[in-house]
Amino acid sequence: MFERDLTTPRPLSRRDMLLSAGCGFGYLALAGLCGQASVAGTMDPLAAKAPPMPARAKRVIFLFMQGGPSHVDTFDYKPRLQQDNGKQGDKGKLLASPFAFTRHGKSGLWISELFPEVAKHADELCMLNGMHTDNPAHPQATIQLHTGSATFVRPSMGAWMLYGLGTMNQDLPGFITINPPLGLGGAQNYGSAFLPASYQGTRIDGGGAMADISNPSVPRALQRKQLDLMQAMNRDLESRSGAPGQIEGVIQSMELGFRMQSAVPALMDLTKESPATLELYGLNSGNGSAFARQCLMARRFAQAGVRFIEVCHQGWDQHNNLRQKMTQNARATDQAIAALLTDLKNHGLLKDTLVVWGGEFGRTPTSQGNDGRNHNNRGYTMWMAGGGAKGGLAFGKTDEHGAKAVEDKVHTHDLHATILALMGLDHEKLTYRYAGRDFRLTDVHGNIVRQVMA
Repeated sequence: MFERDLTTPRPLSRRDMLLSAGCGFGYLALAGLCGQASVAGTMDPLAAKAPPMPARAKRVIFLFMQGGPSHVDTFDYKPRLQQDNGKQGDKGKLLASPFAFTRHGKSGLWISELFPEVAKHADELCMLNGMHTDNPAHPQATIQLHTGSATFVRPSMGAWMLYGLGTMNQDLPGFITINPPLGLGGAQNYGSAFLPASYQGTRIDGGGAMADISNPSVPRALQRKQLDLMQAMNRDLESRSGAPGQIEGVIQSMELGFRMQSAVPALMDLTKESPATLELYGLNSGNGSAFARQCLMARRFAQAGVRFIEVCHQGWDQHNNLRQKMTQNARATDQAIAALLTDLKNHGLLKDTLVVWGGEFGRTPTSQGNDGRNHNNRGYTMWMAGGGAKGGLAFGKTDEHGAKAVEDKVHTHDLHATILALMGLDHEKLTYRYAGRDFRLTDVHGNIVRQVMA
């Protein structure tokens, strides 16, 4: 049911969609018609769709730690690495972790002292300790994590999710990315590529602002009149024989842009949250408040029906000053991540919200300089929680020093296949025909890791 044969000329950007709601409707009547494809036989390409397989999750929150957090200092305890500190390893001298690990929860998961608050959720965490990917360079690994390909422009994971399932709130984008990484592929990490532009992510900057969301120079009532005129023209064109099939997509984009002007600012206003909630996230303190705000916004978006939400925290590229920088990063994120899990649970959302944490790769167990680690794509850790992931599980292993995955290995393609499966989507059937070929998020790869599914 997901195999569709559509060709898509240059897509409308999100800026185009939002501008259509605020000003300059005229150019969209013509340029817009060749910009965005609608789904064949579907009036609204963003309409919610029933998953073709049993779904354990309804939405995804991806906590992207850009830079490659060190697994051997966070969630992959290596006692042998501690014993062999200073000895020669494969690519240099081994560097013991400066952080103590202890067991947590009934499951006894090993978690570093860097994450004391996250550790309280040990029995809800599903550790993927055997992760690996193809490239040790930041741009390529980041793009592959987000799109499945490091070499070609492909739709992002969030765009595929929205394409397969639609959105649960017609007043909001179905895919939102908060504080996305600069460079490293940029908009490609939340783009729709050859999928219709209605499936691309909507960017919110780190301070909580969304570009082009309103037009203060034109009153709302006048904007509505302008939009009604344009929609009447579009409907008239749509009714003619031989009219482009993309018109409906343009109509829906213009309407969404108009509705977003009211819905999005209200949703991003945190002043109505209780003092207890603000305290839970750490928003009453100066430490980590920016990331905490973003995590709280993620919960609000999830509660409001957004299908895919990404929150990015940058700066995990510790080539030096490992102890200092890892400590800073953990302090900035630990409380907020734990608060997000608690808050989702308190609202009854964690059971069907899949939370994914991780970076584009990990770090080497050998030292770089006296106090740093290099990139490591051969073995690292990501974790999942809620949304049908099996809690209290450490799945997969790296070798005794943490240099490479050796048991129950999970490739980026396998991760994508598993996330889609938890959402009720078959990664082999969620395809889109483009340039004479059926494409999918996992390309010709990927296996569902059923052992981590509850």
